[in-house]
Amino acid sequence: MEFRQYKAISKTLILAWVSLIYSPQIMEGQVDDQAAFFVKDIHNYALSESEAYDHLSTLCTTAGPRLSGSQASYDGLAYCESVLTSIGVDTLYRVECDVPRWYRGVLDLSLQVNGKKLPVRATALGNSIGTRGNLVTGNLVEVNHLDSLPFRDIEGKIVLFNRPMDPTQIRTFNAYGGAVDQRVFGASRSAKYGAVAALVRSVGSDIDTVPHTGVSSYEDDTPTKIPSIAISTFDANQISQALHQGKEVTAALRSTSDLLPDTASYSIVAELRGTEYPDEIILVGGHIDSWDLGQGAHDDGTGCMQSIQVIETLKALNYQPKRTIRCVLFINEENGLAGGKSYAEYSNNANEYHLAAIESDAGGFSPRGFTCTGHEDVFIPMLKNLKKFESILEPYDLFIKKGGAGADINPLKSQKGILIGLSPDSQRYFDLHHTAQDVIENVHPREFLLGGAAMTSLVYLIDQYGL
Repeated sequence: MEFRQYKAISKTLILAWVSLIYSPQIMEGQVDDQAAFFVKDIHNYALSESEAYDHLSTLCTTAGPRLSGSQASYDGLAYCESVLTSIGVDTLYRVECDVPRWYRGVLDLSLQVNGKKLPVRATALGNSIGTRGNLVTGNLVEVNHLDSLPFRDIEGKIVLFNRPMDPTQIRTFNAYGGAVDQRVFGASRSAKYGAVAALVRSVGSDIDTVPHTGVSSYEDDTPTKIPSIAISTFDANQISQALHQGKEVTAALRSTSDLLPDTASYSIVAELRGTEYPDEIILVGGHIDSWDLGQGAHDDGTGCMQSIQVIETLKALNYQPKRTIRCVLFINEENGLAGGKSYAEYSNNANEYHLAAIESDAGGFSPRGFTCTGHEDVFIPMLKNLKKFESILEPYDLFIKKGGAGADINPLKSQKGILIGLSPDSQRYFDLHHTAQDVIENVHPREFLLGGAAMTSLVYLIDQYGL
């Protein structure tokens, strides 16, 4: 090769290399500058112009509690569709599914300690059956772990599951995970050893007189379905103290709860179509259903309206996405996960690819960052690429790290994108979770809007710079 030809080729390679290094898509400084300005615009809009909190307030006060299959759930779905239509999306459609329909009914529970009445605050657990018109009575036996049931004499008795959330856990979701098994499986497991009912300590972080509901599940090999009832943490402590003092504690209960046949419902899907990579989907979502005691404000009205806020903000800022931004409002997260499962089935059948899915289902408190998971084949490199955005999010005190994502988006793991959960400050969340106190008055507007801004920012960064 002649020197002149070699020199020309070398010069071309050097210019190409320099162009690559200093490309705005690659050079970290320029990416930061471009991204930082737009992320600031996102937060400015959220805190001064967004209507997302007003939409949340209307959802909570007009539709109210939105248990799957209830009229309120359909009212909530219709309202969200109207909001998305008014914002203006490229496509709006439904993914249909069948959902369980549970009737809470009326609960009458009375306790006596050595024949003296003890006040108790209680509520039926979700999907629990009632007493079928009978009065169920029995002595109470305290149990702290499911594994100890075979070693206790509980035949003909009422079991009190009384393991509290671990107060030493800084991450409250870890504490919740360490206690919730007794709520989910307590009645089913104790029925196998002859118990006639199960009382469960509310899975909450505070000591108070507010009962927390939540799902209870009957396993396939459950011989007889028995009622499953939550009692307040304060009352659980009172009962435990009496039992430890050797006193006889008896209970009598009637409940008209019932699990009715499944009924038709749907999840909502709204899109802003991508201009360059429309087949790469970035999903934001929450679940529209809630338990029926409060208004489903934190769980999960905030997640739904923060997801809509993402669409609202990008539209208001005239942002043209490269990838398809999809807002999904899932149905039936609380007592069946029908919405998440049916959406994943729909998406897989359509051979879709979710580059990223972000779920908000941890309350509307101040955002702290994002936790991520994904398929083992791709997770580590995708998380590494995602963490390149931390320097842009740092001024907003937002982290990106390994952790959980969300129950509704977990079925998308097989598509090998990254799954992300918005992580708010959760220290007060389990005081309100699944209670009558989960109402709009307990959602701080600024904290809520900052969560939506955080989600919008991450969506923008992924869309603009890819993974």
